[in-house]
Amino acid sequence: MRIVLVGPPGAGKGTQAAYLAKNLSIPQISTGDLFRANISQGTDLGKQARAYMDAGQLVPDEVTIGMAKDRMAQPDAANGFLLDGFPRNVGQAEALDAMLKDEGAKLDAVLDLEVPEDEVVKRIAGRRICRNDGSHVFHVTYNQPKTEGVCDICGGELYQRDDDTEDTVRTRLEVYHTQTEPIIDYYRSQGLVVTISALGKVTDVTERAMEALKKSGED
Repeated sequence: MRIVLVGPPGAGKGTQAAYLAKNLSIPQISTGDLFRANISQGTDLGKQARAYMDAGQLVPDEVTIGMAKDRMAQPDAANGFLLDGFPRNVGQAEALDAMLKDEGAKLDAVLDLEVPEDEVVKRIAGRRICRNDGSHVFHVTYNQPKTEGVCDICGGELYQRDDDTEDTVRTRLEVYHTQTEPIIDYYRSQGLVVTISALGKVTDVTERAMEALKKSGED
């Protein structure tokens, strides 16, 4: 299957992408991984991206599209892939359609993870990260540490990232509504969008997604 995963920040796209890719035996292709891989390997596209990032500028669509095209051409993606974070706007979606058409392929589904805006703010603004190890993540509501402000695992100080404050989250949501949400309508016109609730346990959301994808494949 060739799937695009969309949803607002805080919808759990990264977590669901990993589970779904494993269940479907296809690679997860995330924008973050594409950038890290190209930059660390010193590819031409990676050098271009680094130059824009170092200058504090947004990386142009053509660079991101080029990275995605190279990744989708790799052998492990021959039988499908799950795209997480790409396409990010209608221009990228159109470029993806053109790429797939050139290969005689097409998308099977666009999975839209739906989460109420207040829940998104609650999820992200409540996150607390360990200063010693950024992979240790807690939450003031859903995953409280035994001692407030202290990491259960290593004893490090827990803090709130600057981009996790409520004001910043609402700004990120605005950007999502303006730039990324229009691709849902773009794909809906092609009959590809499958919308599910991303509320509840991670495993429940995964099961919901798998069932919805299976049903869409039968239609």
